[in-house]
Amino acid sequence: MTSIPFIPFEAGEKLLDWIALTGALAEGHNRPKAEIGDTFLYRDPDTLLSRAAWIDGMGMAVKSATVFPRNGDQGKPNINGGVSLYSDTDGTLEAIIDFHLVTKWKTAGDSLLAARRLARPDAKRILLMGAGTVARSLHEAYSAAFPDATFTVWSRTQSSADALAKALPNVAVAKDLETAVREAEIIGSATMTTEPLIRGEWLQSGQHLDLIGAYRPDMREVDDEALRRARLFVDSFDTTLGHIGEIKIPLESGAITRDHIIADYYDLEAFTRTSDDEITICKNGGGAHLDLMTSRYILDQWLSATS
Repeated sequence: MTSIPFIPFEAGEKLLDWIALTGALAEGHNRPKAEIGDTFLYRDPDTLLSRAAWIDGMGMAVKSATVFPRNGDQGKPNINGGVSLYSDTDGTLEAIIDFHLVTKWKTAGDSLLAARRLARPDAKRILLMGAGTVARSLHEAYSAAFPDATFTVWSRTQSSADALAKALPNVAVAKDLETAVREAEIIGSATMTTEPLIRGEWLQSGQHLDLIGAYRPDMREVDDEALRRARLFVDSFDTTLGHIGEIKIPLESGAITRDHIIADYYDLEAFTRTSDDEITICKNGGGAHLDLMTSRYILDQWLSATS
């Protein structure tokens, strides 16, 4: 009987490449559109979240996350979980992959795909907003596609920005957000704000913004004016339009209309910069289909290395 591989974080990550991942995500969107579904189970204050996806020809994945807020009191991670990957042909379990490995590479790879298509290829000044785990992943991902770039990090918590700048190469700390936004050519925003931090009047011609942080209906990182000034894209219509405040709120208020959103990744040919001067924004909404594409890429790399 063939054993089912478990792919842990460190061993799996050594086999992965950011540019190759964006290629895998692009190829995944050339396949039939994914079927996706989420389930939530609660036992106050704990949560079990499962996100499932099925792509015809690629298979199925169920990504389960356990959120136990009291774990921190015992020195344990608050979030744990795993991804189960299943065969498309017979439904058998093919692999179990570390939750954090899939999440890291899916989240940053999602936005890197947009940046590679929408940002100016000569961009060299990158602003990271937020100084948490996602900012670290974005630094890795952007560095792979823009190797000559230097980074600035801004955080509402100064100590967090200082720690990130000390831990990573080519990173300086921004003291003033407006100045940092005006000077950046690429902005990767991964904050937990509910009120917009980025004002449209600050944006400069030629900029590209990846918006990652907002994931609830009440969360936004940019204001209406920023959206109106930019050519606007999303990674998935299904996971953003009616679900995430970044898009949902301005659509409902009439600040933007549905036709202002140009395309999602199922129309990747539309993800092109039409001039050096235009401003582009892509909203990263995530989704189980991206977890599936990322998990399949990880398993393929694992099997190639262990065969």
